[in-house]
Order: sequence, then C-alpha cells, then structure tokens
Amino acid sequence: MAGAAAFGLDVALIADVGVAGLHRLLAVRERLDEARLLIVAAGMDGALPSVTARLTSRPVIAVPTSVGYGSSSGGLAALAALLNSGAPGLAVTGIDDGLGAAVLARRMLR
Repeated sequence: MAGAAAFGLDVALIADVGVAGLHRLLAVRERLDEARLLIVAAGMDGALPSVTARLTSRPVIAVPTSVGYGSSSGGLAALAALLNSGAPGLAVTGIDDGLGAAVLARRMLR
C-alpha cells in the first residue's frame, strides 16, 4: 500500500475480507466496484484475488504472500493457484511483490 501511495495513487485499504468468510467480501462489493483497479494480497491457497476478480469488473492485481497458516510453502501454493485460476482480469505478481503490484497499477492507470 505504501508503494502505491508513494507513486501518487489514491489508496484505500479493505482488510479482513478473506474467502473463509465470503459474506465479508460481499459486504464491501460496492466499494470494490468504485475502485479503478484492485491490488489483492493472498496467502495460503490464493483464493481471494480469484474470487474478487470474478465478483468485480475491475482489473485485479494479485500478490501471493509467503506467510499464512498451514503448508503454504513460502507462497508457492498461492502463486501456483493464482497462475492457474483462469479468473478474467487477473494479473499475478511474484511472491510478496507489493512494489511490483504498485508499479503495474501505476502503469495501468496512466
């Protein structure tokens, strides 16, 4: 988030909306649709960006994270799931590459 703000992008944080409680994601759906682009971080199985991309017409940049519970294999599980998701409008960065997501967002929004 700090990287995107440093590039002069308007940033809003929506936290704790994982797919384990899908109702929390659905509760902020209008806010998602108001954004021009979404950067979504995901650990474990990488499901959140894929689900988000299917719920909104906005482009989604996924950032798989190296932390999480269970056997995330340092982010490889989330990365593999995201690369194979097939969700429309989804771009995937490297593991923990929030800066790369911010750079891509800036380029897409120019």
